Amino acid sequence: MTVADRLSVVGLLSAAETAAFRADGFVTVDSLIDASLIDPLKERFERLFRGDFETGTAPDEVNWQEGRSDPALARQICNGWKADRLIASVVLDARFGEAVAGLAGWPGARIVQDNVIWKPPAARSFGFHRDNAYLSWYKPTEMFSCWIALDDTTASGGTMELARGSHRWPTGSDVMGEFHDPEDYRAPVRAAAAAAGVELDLAAVEVAAGGGSFHHGWAWHGSGPNRSGRHRRSLVLHCASSEARFDRAGFGEGNGPIYSRYARLTDDEMDENHFPILWQSDGYRTPGI
Repeated sequence: MTVADRLSVVGLLSAAETAAFRADGFVTVDSLIDASLIDPLKERFERLFRGDFETGTAPDEVNWQEGRSDPALARQICNGWKADRLIASVVLDARFGEAVAGLAGWPGARIVQDNVIWKPPAARSFGFHRDNAYLSWYKPTEMFSCWIALDDTTASGGTMELARGSHRWPTGSDVMGEFHDPEDYRAPVRAAAAAAGVELDLAAVEVAAGGGSFHHGWAWHGSGPNRSGRHRRSLVLHCASSEARFDRAGFGEGNGPIYSRYARLTDDEMDENHFPILWQSDGYRTPGI
């Protein structure tokens, strides 16, 4: 059985799930990957955080490494798909691209970044933020994401929390604050809710391993410390439109200094070697992925 065979059929979400996404800015899904993939993916997480990169290519961002980093911090790697083929087979799957494109109203979806996230027991928080606020380096400046749990998740275990309806709040004046281990991880979203004149309504993504969620790029989200005594691992894919192009005016903002390195000298096309197209309505998909 191939990895593709073991992935649950996602495709476009049901009408009810799509309506929930439109209303709340996110939707929780009970099953995104087959249970047979979970333990092998966890083993690949261990390799990546040891610095063992199967392909010989390092991820774009390595925010934690065994033996060198604070064990109390949550662990994160960005673009683990470049370093590990099993992770690539999941985050580059066409069915996730189709689902994200359908929610976003795009003609297709390309991956901008994945996140390999591991919160051991007692690991600290990730501050609330909006993904789109970091993306001035490409246009259209929007991102839609799929979050896959590799462990059963609970509110006490530091699962992702989202602010219901926050994708409709005003944009342009957000203060993101510290991402890794802030003093008060919910402070930015409380301030944003107050500025928008709305009552803050937080929802925790509580699913069994293999489940997860889709969320809008303007939805406020973050996660608290892991107080559960159990590990919490997740694999996240962040997508842009297949028609997205670099915007050089924003290269110095957000995470532009990291990803603008892939811009070509002669045009603003986003190179598919680094930002492959997962799915397109005309049937196109980056060859070889």
